[in-house]
Amino acid sequence: MVGKSKSSSEKQTKSITRSARAGLQFPVGRIHRHLKNHTSNKGRVGSTAAVYTAAILEYLTAEVLELAGNACNDLKAKRVTPRHLQLAIRGDEELDNLIKATISGGGVIPHIHKSLLKKGKNKSQ
Repeated sequence: MVGKSKSSSEKQTKSITRSARAGLQFPVGRIHRHLKNHTSNKGRVGSTAAVYTAAILEYLTAEVLELAGNACNDLKAKRVTPRHLQLAIRGDEELDNLIKATISGGGVIPHIHKSLLKKGKNKSQ
């Protein structure tokens, strides 16, 4: 027992997740598992496909939340509600084209057609 070295305990290293290696917050391993379960090619999915998909999802989430936070600040609210998400998504042209879903509790975008507005110059008839 005296001659036993501590090299076996020193070799134990902490495991690093694929999300941490890629510098992402979204779970790369979970996305990879879901990609394997939903593919028809016997579960064969490249390892970088999950990293790329997680990066895309994280970017889109950050973009939507940033715009919704701006809408929240404009309305002087402290919480992001479905209405703020609706205003953020429908206010951005690219996100509006990407997300076609109905947001429950989001309401409608305020819009009044030009023909329904009163004409200001013809007031003195």
